[in-house]
Amino acid sequence: MQKYPSLTELLAIEFPVIMAPMFLVSNKEMLVAGMKAGVMATFPSLNYRKEGELEALLDELNAIKANSPKGSYGINLITQKSNPLYLKHLKICADKKVPFYITSLGSPKEVVAAAKSYGAKVFCDVTNIAHAQKCYENNCDGFIAVGQGAGGHAGPNPLQVLVPSLKKHFPDKPVIAAGGIVTGSGLLSVCVLGADGASIGTRFITSKECMVNDAYKQAILNAGMDDIVMTTKLSGTPCTIIDTAEARKMGYTQSWFERFMSNNKQTRKWFKMLVQIRGMKRLEESVLPNNYKRLWCAGKSVELIEDILSCEEIIARLKEEYRMSIEEVRKYN
Repeated sequence: MQKYPSLTELLAIEFPVIMAPMFLVSNKEMLVAGMKAGVMATFPSLNYRKEGELEALLDELNAIKANSPKGSYGINLITQKSNPLYLKHLKICADKKVPFYITSLGSPKEVVAAAKSYGAKVFCDVTNIAHAQKCYENNCDGFIAVGQGAGGHAGPNPLQVLVPSLKKHFPDKPVIAAGGIVTGSGLLSVCVLGADGASIGTRFITSKECMVNDAYKQAILNAGMDDIVMTTKLSGTPCTIIDTAEARKMGYTQSWFERFMSNNKQTRKWFKMLVQIRGMKRLEESVLPNNYKRLWCAGKSVELIEDILSCEEIIARLKEEYRMSIEEVRKYN
């Protein structure tokens, strides 16, 4: 039996969808559109690295949220020690009373402590039960089940196994499914598995509000599921990207030396930081307007993406497809 409020009630949103945080992709225009359409719009703190940028954005989002009760916003924090801005960004977020957090690649302990001080919610990216257990012990509010097919840092396990397993082990926590979801029927399918909602990222790269270059958007429209490959070269953590000539030149697997440096106690923090900084620079050279190198993160859902729409239109389509899928299922009862 469910022992917690529905996701919409828990997160103060209208529709159980999270606009996933995407490095160098999520921007203010996308966030505002998502909030006004009734979903949880999130972004990585590392998208705003210049002095004063993050504070200014949070002030704007708080003002918009006060006048837009249908949706809300949240922030994704990389909690690894290799993120040099983690604690600074956490303090800024707590001072501005960010309502929702997603933690990735590390312990959520400090984020949970900060969030609980004023009533914010913390969900943790997890790819397996062992990591979920650690997050549970740190009193997180829920899980983002990152499964096969997700864009960016994807997990190895299919949602058909990961979601029910999380629900079995942690029946008192909501679970959001992430990976390969792009339609309302996809949302319904993960809800049938036991998920309380879905996190959707790649679909929003092909939104009108998204400011990545046209080549990136066109690559998503052209790509199929078999064009998505996994690499550890970009950030040190398994990450899904579109298979391009630049991606093949970079390579998909770290060398033995890179693996050694990443695992050695004396070097891993600084080496991982170096790898991540180098990966961020490579993505900046590929993603932003007027840059046309071709290292692009995307999930397997590219298979189903065929057009460029506004965020409002994407979410409206999701809602209608979800409603129609429920009606279709009822025909069999």
